[in-house]
Amino acid sequence: MASPNARPNRPRISVVIPVKDDAEELRHALAALGAQTLAPAEVVVLDNGRPAAGSVDEVERIAREAGARLVREPGGGIPAANAAAFHAATGDIVARMDADCRPGPAWVAGIVRAFEADPLLTAATGGAEFVDGPKWLRRPLAGVYLFAYRATLWPALGHTPLWGSNLAVRREAWVRIAPLVHRDDPEVHDDLDLSFHLGERHRIRRVRGLPMGVSMRPFADRSAMRRLFRRGIHTVLIHWPRKIPPVRVLRIALARATGRTFPAAARMSTGSTRARRRNRGVHERHDARPPLRPDRRGRRRADPRARARRGRDRHRFGG
Repeated sequence: MASPNARPNRPRISVVIPVKDDAEELRHALAALGAQTLAPAEVVVLDNGRPAAGSVDEVERIAREAGARLVREPGGGIPAANAAAFHAATGDIVARMDADCRPGPAWVAGIVRAFEADPLLTAATGGAEFVDGPKWLRRPLAGVYLFAYRATLWPALGHTPLWGSNLAVRREAWVRIAPLVHRDDPEVHDDLDLSFHLGERHRIRRVRGLPMGVSMRPFADRSAMRRLFRRGIHTVLIHWPRKIPPVRVLRIALARATGRTFPAAARMSTGSTRARRRNRGVHERHDARPPLRPDRRGRRRADPRARARRGRDRHRFGG
């Protein structure tokens, strides 16, 4: 899907849509993307469902008709599907929405404008308005819901949380933190998990002018709301004690005061042993005894330079 307004230096936008058994909703979402004032470079539909044997795959047919690329990740849970969708995207910026969302005509253009205006911006999240339910309740209820969402999670994160129905992330930042996200735990709240790993080292900002219509369906299902709250609490707890709020907020404040992001993000390769251990929830210890070297009399002593490096690592990684 090529944009008629493309510029050589304009960032390429990939839109990813995880979907599971929501073919009709997906049809409307893709139609809204087709009406954008600035078309995305590509649309990736991540099918998380399992089509019945011998049945027509409606999701595949609808995606193909809309010119979207279909990627399958059957039965892996929402975090796995979200990670697979981000991996499949090839654009400079990856925008995420749900199948039951209806982006406004200027949504993609608003994302491009926000990232072009702020080169240091790593992730942006927008607001919403309900597209169903009583008309007089749609906008105020969406505002109350998102305010409560931000107010509840800010103390745990120390910054604005990402909201999965309307967010955009620089792909280079995703590649950097991809080994850290908890994609194999289906009980993780994927938006919150992404916020934990991005926000400590990168800039997340709430951006106005990213119009998004969302469905009120989750509010009608009490079990779905309970499951959402349970996953949120679970996601916060699996990041403790290393990212317990006072410690995390202090580290973010120090990074902003010094104008630096943490070296852990800049120096860690996505295939490193440290990254793999942290992805499994095992934090590498930094209290190992420093290497020894012989002194003038042949006795082996701790290398003071290694000790100094060890101290710096503790400061960098919070060990």
